[in-house]
Amino acid sequence: MRVVAKFGGTSLGSGDRVNRAADSIATAVEAGHEIAVVASAMGSTTDELLDEITFETDDADRAQIVSMGERTSVRMLKAALAARDIEAIFLEPGSEQWPVITDAAGEVDVEETKRRAAALAEQLDGVVPVITGFLAQDHDGNVTTLGRGGSDTTAVMLGKYMNADEVVIVTDVEGVMTGDPRVVEGARNVGKITVDELRNLSFRGAEVVAPSALSYKSSNMDVRVVHYQHGDLLTGGTQVEGEFNSLVDMREESLACLTVAGRAIRNSSGILQELTAALGEADVNVDAIASGMDSVTFYVDEAAAERAETVLHREVVDQEPLSSVTVESGLAAIRVTGGQLPNRSGIIKAIVDPMADAGINLYDLITSATSVALFVDWEDREDALEIMQRRF
Repeated sequence: MRVVAKFGGTSLGSGDRVNRAADSIATAVEAGHEIAVVASAMGSTTDELLDEITFETDDADRAQIVSMGERTSVRMLKAALAARDIEAIFLEPGSEQWPVITDAAGEVDVEETKRRAAALAEQLDGVVPVITGFLAQDHDGNVTTLGRGGSDTTAVMLGKYMNADEVVIVTDVEGVMTGDPRVVEGARNVGKITVDELRNLSFRGAEVVAPSALSYKSSNMDVRVVHYQHGDLLTGGTQVEGEFNSLVDMREESLACLTVAGRAIRNSSGILQELTAALGEADVNVDAIASGMDSVTFYVDEAAAERAETVLHREVVDQEPLSSVTVESGLAAIRVTGGQLPNRSGIIKAIVDPMADAGINLYDLITSATSVALFVDWEDREDALEIMQRRF
């Protein structure tokens, strides 16, 4: 099996942890597996280096400075492997076999990186490359970086381009948990999670795998997250399943929007829960919800609009903060979902401007961590869909 193993800063935070990492790599190699390693800076070295840059510096010098953490890690890990009679080499920007190349705009040069990664993969039968995470190199040989979470990105990207069977992220958490164990009791490990679920959690603060890394996950390559104390690269942790694809999709059925108005609804505890529960009890499926300070809008199947209006009107009569409910039918929902959406500046402008240019009125626009849903008149749905397909 071909595996790319990424060791985070915590998992390399001391000599003992470097030894533990080297043991797990050596065990996998001795079992006949092909292993490539991506190493983060030891402990919090990168943050400490950044804190010490209290003077004016250009991007090139800054990249050179912050690269020192990763450069130290790969040398430490290579030496620890050599002590275990494992043939290893360390690779950093400037190395002849360095794989990750960026273009003039600082973006990954996919074709050149693929070529170099494939060449590196051909050597895995006899040697373990230990590669600096987070760092890249442009075509002129200058050090560049892949941004926050860049070591995760390095690992999953190289795993894809090296045709690895699995990428293992070794970190200081036991995979994905049902909740923060520091806050909730009884939090347990989630054995499996989809890439869509994990990306949404990652964009909302779950520090497990960097969202930018998951954009490179393919359906035929596993990604697994394990705790550094586990000591086994090939078992345990949380398995990340599936592939995150860019998609423009239009709901086939028309929708109705029901807006409930009331005084300071957002500040009224339990109002949203009670309205949603009432619709659920009436077997009304809610496609989307948009909320404001004094209103909540529910998007439901147009066929269920009358039933939903009856349910919500009953709640309006029974609950003092609520004042009225209105219904508008004949709406279409178009969703844009994509792995890179949250990282693209101006994404809302890229949706709104062409709609305005085409004279299409947007009734609503709802965003989540990895998707944007826009609601238009049913008669405008085909034109709106075509615009979004051209854009994305």
